[in-house]
Amino acid sequence: MRLSRDKVNKLAHVVTDALAEMDEVDFIEDRNTIRLEVRKILEELLMQEARIDQAARQKIESQRRTIIEGSEEWSILYRKYYNDEVKKLGI
Repeated sequence: MRLSRDKVNKLAHVVTDALAEMDEVDFIEDRNTIRLEVRKILEELLMQEARIDQAARQKIESQRRTIIEGSEEWSILYRKYYNDEVKKLGI
């Protein structure tokens, strides 16, 4: 899923605010440093998801016959290949 920079920043703010409200969590860094680290982690996860998506799509495109995106067969293959890629990463 592709998110704009503003949306990733908003998510980072929400996560940081949620962490700050938890009694079990104490920040040893300032709040902005935590927010920036959360944003970095979110961006890395989104990039990893994009690579998994692209690998699954390439596998479908490499089939001998054309499989139309949006068809039931395409959806089944996409889920299978997507899950295979996730398993390769040990997630």
